[in-house]
Amino acid sequence: MTYHPKSDFMAVMMQRGFLADCTDYQGLDEALSNGVVPAYIGFDATATSLHVGSLIQIMMLRWLQKTGHKPITLMGGGTTKVGDPSFRADERPLLGPEQIDANIAGIKQVFAAFMTYDDSPTGALMLNNAEWLDGLNYLDFLRDIGRHFSINRMLSFESVKSRLDREQSLSFLEFNYMILQAYDFLELNRRYGCMLQMGGSDQWGNIVNGIDLTRRVLDHEIYGLTSPLLTTSDGKKMGKSQSGAVWLNADLCSPYEFWQFWRNTTDADTGKFLKLYTELPVEECDRLGALEGSEINAAKIILANEVTTLLHGAEAAAAAEATAREVFEKGGVGDDLPTLTLTAAELGDGLSIVQALVKSGLAGSGKEAKRLISENGARLNDEPLTDAGLMLDAAALAQPIKLSAGKKRHAIVQLG
Repeated sequence: MTYHPKSDFMAVMMQRGFLADCTDYQGLDEALSNGVVPAYIGFDATATSLHVGSLIQIMMLRWLQKTGHKPITLMGGGTTKVGDPSFRADERPLLGPEQIDANIAGIKQVFAAFMTYDDSPTGALMLNNAEWLDGLNYLDFLRDIGRHFSINRMLSFESVKSRLDREQSLSFLEFNYMILQAYDFLELNRRYGCMLQMGGSDQWGNIVNGIDLTRRVLDHEIYGLTSPLLTTSDGKKMGKSQSGAVWLNADLCSPYEFWQFWRNTTDADTGKFLKLYTELPVEECDRLGALEGSEINAAKIILANEVTTLLHGAEAAAAAEATAREVFEKGGVGDDLPTLTLTAAELGDGLSIVQALVKSGLAGSGKEAKRLISENGARLNDEPLTDAGLMLDAAALAQPIKLSAGKKRHAIVQLG
């Protein structure tokens, strides 16, 4: 589709690769050109931190504010009690209110690094949908809102259909989720003049429902815009690494580990990720992404530094790069490496090298650790590790030791 946007925000979305679909390109572009557009993305509180998979949405909200509009970060304090069934094979475990509140407190920490929350016309808003969902009267809700939803149409949405086609159970609780998300958009429009909902392309059906509901109840024109669901060029889901999810909160994923995740980007993804996750000019992203051979590594270091600076600050990015250089170029032990500190009680009579690899996060299981050793992928203090039966005792840990899995993943094991 060749559409030439008038608004800065739409131009950024299209040029940098954020745009998968939009309910009305021209209508939204006009609205963005005519004044401040409040827009929201919802984040369910299923864990104490978001992971890298959510960073594309956070960047969309950041660009929205940078181009003169008002971002709304909506915490799903209410909807998390139900769980989004979109494209899931099974029902999410239900969380209690205390856990949901703790998760929201953890998630909120990240947003302030990307957006400015204040009372100005473009100041970001932090809201929680429990504010209007917790107090709903069931019968009133059914009569006022439920009557606008067609079951036939809800069953036709891909997120629901894919579950039913596989003959997997979809509970009535989960089936309500799309009605609640639609109701969020209606309430945000009514209370805050919100005109746009954004999200990943798996949210298309939920977004369209909210637009329809708001038109029917309030007769207001509102819009939806989705981003592509990202996978890396080798087909992996964005946000997952060998050792699991790459979290945004520093207590779950250190700035060094975060930096290292971006430094390990495949050559083919470097240009695309520079456009999505940094604010470097598009031409510069294309130039860096087109580098080949060892030169592309310089582009990956720029990517890692830029993304880490946005989330954790310039000092953390510089420290991570210095640690990486020390580890890879000099074979030294960097201060920022993930560290496993064992007490004398935990060490006891000794810890097997296999357990040390698992506990330090370099292997997901004992089986994986043994395979790593047998395939010559593990190193101890930069020397090949060949004995899977090796035991570490207090004497072996008199000095901190460095364990490595492959060339790029390292950890320190020490006695506390």
